[in-house]
Order: sequence, then structure tokens, then C-alpha cells
Amino acid sequence: MAIYTKTGDKGETSLANGERISKADARIEAYGTVDELNSWIGLLRAGLKQSAVSLQPTDEQLAWMQNKLFNLGAALSLAPGEWVSEADVHHVEAWIDAMQAQVPKQRAFILPAGSECVARCHVCRTICRRAERRMIALGCPDEAMQLMNRISDYLFVLSRYIGCKTGEPEEAWKKD
Repeated sequence: MAIYTKTGDKGETSLANGERISKADARIEAYGTVDELNSWIGLLRAGLKQSAVSLQPTDEQLAWMQNKLFNLGAALSLAPGEWVSEADVHHVEAWIDAMQAQVPKQRAFILPAGSECVARCHVCRTICRRAERRMIALGCPDEAMQLMNRISDYLFVLSRYIGCKTGEPEEAWKKD
């Protein structure tokens, strides 16, 4: 089977329900941004695997998130079924709480800087926020919106957690 179908050569694509729409449609922009986030999380995982600090539960959590992001993409493509749930949101909240218990209390805004892995967390976080904005425009279900919001929070806390575990000082924003 060839990877190319030629059905998108004129700027249209198919949703899961068979409807053909423009590749510039807001729905395609939303799940394309979710896909972009998923790819960046893959790059983050690759960097973490090369890190000297063992963060194995984190890799498992990120793999879980990547699968949920595929689910979210399916939902955004109008595939029938329940793709994300309130329980998914609670999983991410528990992981955030566990990491936050191990990092110092945040006392200032933190610049998106640090090691490559910390910086990748921030890139993922900002892409997640963009995906969230794209999803708002579609009127997505509450659970999907909550999950994206928690994933963004998770990525921020993960940046702090990685920095803490590797001994990297955070760089606080300094107002001029």
C-alpha cells in the first residue's frame, strides 16, 4: 500500500466521518497543532532518555500523554466515541501534584530557559497552549479542554522538576 493517496493534492482532506474539508479549516488547524505537540513531546522524551538523571515514571507519563493526544486528534477529526475523560484529567493532576511536592515553591515568574530538556518542556507547553486556543474556537467538550489545560500545567511543572533534579537554577523574570 502506498503512503500517498493523492486525495489531498488540491488542499482538502477527509475527517473521520468521511466529510471532505479544506486543509486550512479551523478543525484541521486544531488537530494539526495537537499533532505538532505530540511530535515535540516525542523529542522531549528522546532528550530525557539521554539525560543522566533517571526520570522513568516521567517517560511513561509522557507516553501516556502522547496516546491521549492521538485520542484527542481522533475526537477533533469527528471520529465517533469517547476519546478523553474526566479520569484522564485526574491522572495528569496527580502527576502534577507529585512533581510539585518535590520542587521549591515558585516565588516569581520563570523564564523559559535552562537545559535543552527544560527548554523543550517550555516549547511543548507553548504549543499546548496554542492547541488549546485552536480547540476553544471549535467549542470542544469540557473534558478535552481540561485535559489540554492540565497537560500544559504538567509541562510547566515538569520543566521545574527536571531543573530541580539536575541541579539547574531557575531563571526568574526581572522586570526592567
